[in-house]
Amino acid sequence: LTGEAATDMSDAAGTLWLDQAARDWSDPILAACGLDRAAMPRLVEGSASSGTVLPGVAKALGIAGSVVVAGGAGDAAAAGIGIGAVENGDAFVSLGTSAQFFLTDDRYRPDPGTLLHAFAHALPGRWFRMAAMLNGASCLDFVARLVGAGDIAALLAHTEAACRGPSRLLFLPYLSGERTPHDDPFARGVFSGLDLDCTPVDICQAALEGVAFSLLEARGLMERAGVGLASIAAVGGGARSRFWMQILSHVLGLPVVRYRGSETGPAFGAARLARMALTSEQPADVCAKPAVLDVLRPDPAWTDAYGERFQKYRALYRGLKPEFRRWRADL
Repeated sequence: LTGEAATDMSDAAGTLWLDQAARDWSDPILAACGLDRAAMPRLVEGSASSGTVLPGVAKALGIAGSVVVAGGAGDAAAAGIGIGAVENGDAFVSLGTSAQFFLTDDRYRPDPGTLLHAFAHALPGRWFRMAAMLNGASCLDFVARLVGAGDIAALLAHTEAACRGPSRLLFLPYLSGERTPHDDPFARGVFSGLDLDCTPVDICQAALEGVAFSLLEARGLMERAGVGLASIAAVGGGARSRFWMQILSHVLGLPVVRYRGSETGPAFGAARLARMALTSEQPADVCAKPAVLDVLRPDPAWTDAYGERFQKYRALYRGLKPEFRRWRADL
């Protein structure tokens, strides 16, 4: 668009070549890869201008005038901008195809031993830590196909109507392997406890709880890293289900806040970055949190019951982990 190679800090953070604390390319790591700065794009903050659209490109697109191109952001960072997670301690979970547990920081706080990502945010002077799970709302899509439910909303409504407590089934949601906290490409999805009385709603509820348990593991990593949370926001397609978010609240033992229009978070975040690149406005004036749709609060009795199920969930993975690798070797 601009005729120049440029990248923003949040995308550059995923390359390993960025000295994230300094928000600059790392010369030692570049040298270790046989590279130098001449091979690298120019770094810009996500809310800064990376240039303007070339006249020929603007003409081809039917765009008049000089159009600023913002630095932009990776998807998780853009979601943070869209939902207003821009100050130290702001946190949210995202339930799209995959799932993320995201926390904004005011300085770079890497902790490789926790398997938490520590990345530069899309705004100057901000970073974030993130647990990245490979399996989120995709598990619900899988279950709908498995039980022949053409209408996911109807399946969720039937499951909610039948729900009287934690599911008697357990579901490991690792349909695509898992990243945080296991770093296990061999892990696979598992239903445990199936019997002849199981119904589609039993299977659906177990899947919703399995994804929630993976987010509880992510919360545990945050706690071990010294992060305390009083509540958590929820974004993404999965957050549209009030029932699922109520389960998540029970499992996490935290209030879950849903915002109006939160499913548009990454796209809205990109628009906010574009606005700041054009106007030079401050993040505090642009990146407000959206209006609250509702707040779902945990029931202590359900949280205690889910705590017991969570221990069985973790034991199930630990018991099957060596089998996952052996099964893969046999394919």
